[in-house]
Amino acid sequence: MCGRYSLLCIDDLGNRFRVTNPVLGFRSHFNIAPSTEQLIVVHETGNALVPMRWGLIPSWAKDPSIGYRMINARAETLSEKPAFRSLVKNRRCLVPASGFFEWKKDGAQKIPYYFFLKDAPLFAFAGLYDAWKSPDGSVIRSYMIITTHPNDLVAPVHDRMPAILLPEHEERWVGQQAHRTG
Repeated sequence: MCGRYSLLCIDDLGNRFRVTNPVLGFRSHFNIAPSTEQLIVVHETGNALVPMRWGLIPSWAKDPSIGYRMINARAETLSEKPAFRSLVKNRRCLVPASGFFEWKKDGAQKIPYYFFLKDAPLFAFAGLYDAWKSPDGSVIRSYMIITTHPNDLVAPVHDRMPAILLPEHEERWVGQQAHRTG
């Protein structure tokens, strides 16, 4: 599970993810929590940064409270879950990050560990997004982070970790689908 992450090099997002639109007013954050609004990369006519809320609110949801429970999705079961099938086909995104936190249980205590890539100040998690329309007509765009089995470094701390995409796979993740930002 990924319950917190960081995004520190926000000024470099445009160059790193080759986005077509500048977005102003966002700052770096060391401890990003669910339900906060962050910049996510989607592919439209090119890559674009779109502000979205962390915690997926599916378009079919009756109310937005479901988003508090849908911050992550297991990579192994995405195609099995009806809630995610159409999102995997049509609504993939990149979640820019500088690092992530996992907590190790030590008795009654939980100790936070911070993981980052030593040679990459910015990287991307694989994500899914959707747009939910409220009864008053306003739209909330939201996303979730895909998780996978941990690598050898994370495994001693936690049994899950975010799915980190290699830079050469990012465009394939967001580029081979029919796109709509809702």
